[in-house]
Order: sequence, then C-alpha cells, then structure tokens
Amino acid sequence: MHPMTIVVDQNEKERRAAQRHPEKAHRPDSAVLRKPEWIRVKAPVGREYSQTETIVREHGLHTVCEEAGCPNIGECWTHRHATMMILGDTCTRACAFCNVKTGLPGALDPDEPQHVAEAVERLGLKHVVVTSVDRDDLPDGGARHFADTINAIRAASPGTTVEVLTPDFRGKAGSIEIVMGARPDVFNHNLETVPRLYLSIRPGARYYASLRLLDRAKELVPDGFTKSGLMVGLGESREEIMQVMDDLRVAGVDFLTIGQYLQPTRKHAPLDRFWSPDEFKALEATARAKGFLMVSATPLTRSSYHADSDFAQLKAARTSQG
Repeated sequence: MHPMTIVVDQNEKERRAAQRHPEKAHRPDSAVLRKPEWIRVKAPVGREYSQTETIVREHGLHTVCEEAGCPNIGECWTHRHATMMILGDTCTRACAFCNVKTGLPGALDPDEPQHVAEAVERLGLKHVVVTSVDRDDLPDGGARHFADTINAIRAASPGTTVEVLTPDFRGKAGSIEIVMGARPDVFNHNLETVPRLYLSIRPGARYYASLRLLDRAKELVPDGFTKSGLMVGLGESREEIMQVMDDLRVAGVDFLTIGQYLQPTRKHAPLDRFWSPDEFKALEATARAKGFLMVSATPLTRSSYHADSDFAQLKAARTSQG
C-alpha cells in the first residue's frame, strides 16, 4: 500500500471524529495508551452478529453499543443482545469521557418506541436495556419517551423485563416520576466518576443531583431495583471510590457496576492508568461487604454487559435475603 494512503485514511478518521465532537476539536491531544492483555477483545464476526445488526438497521434504531464504541459489542451482538439508545443519536452535553456524538439534536421520532418494541420482539430478548442521549432541549428531558418505550416493549413482548439507563434530566420537575410511573424492572443512572472529577469529566452534571435521582427512584418504587455505575482509570483514588460506594448505599442502590475507562480518541479525557483484574476483584469484595445486592466489577464491565444474567442474580439475591 502506498504510504500516502495511510496518511489520507488517518486524516479522514480524525475529520470524522471532529465532526462527532466539535467541542473537543481544539483540545490538546493526549496519548492513547496501549491496552494490556486483559482488555483485548475479539473482532465482531459471525452470522448471529450480522443478524442482530440487520434487525437494528431495519428498524432504524441507534444502539449505545455502536455509538459509544463499546468493546463488548462482538460478544453481546453474537448473543443477540443490543442496548437500545433512544431520543436520537446526538447528545446535548459534552462529557469528556463519552464517544456519543454531540451537538444540536433533531426532533423526536414519535414511532421510535414502537420500533424499539418490534426489534426487541424479533431479537427474542428476555431482558432489554434502554438508554438514551441527554436531551436538555426537551421540557421533560425525554422522560415521556422513556415511559412510552417501556410500555411499547411490554405490549409487544410481555415476558421481557425492562431496564432503563437514564440521564439525570437536569432537575426537570416530574421527569423521574414519569419514568418510574411506567415501572421499569431496573432503574439505572450512572454516577460515572468521583465527585472531585465531575467538573472536568462530567461538567454538565452534578454529583449530588445524580445521587438524589437514584434516591427518588427508590422512593417512588420501593420494591424495584436501582443500579449505578462507575469508571476507573481517570485519576480517582481507592478512598474516593469507597466514599461513592457509601453514598450509593445511603441512596438505597442495589446494584453497582465498575469498569475500566477506555479513552475513545486523543481529544477525550486522558487515561490515568489501567486497573488490574486483581484490583477489580478487591473493589467487588469491598462493594459486597458494604451491602450491595449485586456487584459487577471487571475491566470490561459496562452498564448493560451481561444485564440479563445479572438481573436474574439480582432477583435471586433479594429472595435469599427474605
């Protein structure tokens, strides 16, 4: 291959990244560290993967698997597990860690809840995770769209349990009440990182507002499950993570996920370090000792990774407690 071809391809890749994240275009580059062996994943291939992709495309849907560049897409899609991303593909915020496109979103698709429900039915999902971009431009932050999607899934596939991973709705009055009124089986809102790093990593959000959202979800549906997730590798300390665990337990959160931050591009928040598998095991042990019903802490853990089997374990854990 002619050397010029490589240069052009790299320039094209950078141009596309700049289009997805215009607000990051003028940030200084930071090195993307080489992944250790325990982070490596197989490339997505196979008939089942292609079938999942076809169903997603035919229904005109977005998935966080693709938009966020999830490393587990090959494994999950091979098992016909896709995490649906509603409210469009463009986020109104610009979190330093996230690979989802940012900018001014288009109008909501009123048929999207039904399209999601049809795809869930065709995929034969027993458990589905529905997430979204942030939509600060909407009066309710997209809460009604979440509720409509939950209801549409239940109508099309009554045996499917529904987990939602929502934004914080930025304090829009009544939004969490709308979502919880549809009674999702699991309500998830990720804290993402420790309070000290919010201004640089999650500048559009507030740590205690996110905690209050989780607390309110539990107040509204006490017998439901609540869940939250953290990334490590952004410069947080173990002591700070312990404090976040304590805060989540005070808010009544049942399920904690912890995974390794992976830097999407040179313009995103720089990776501080890779936490080892043994360190993740230690975090899991600590979290279980603090009283979480369920903990998933591995380098490749993501909010919806193995969500179906985790939900079964979550229910079993509550039952065993009487």
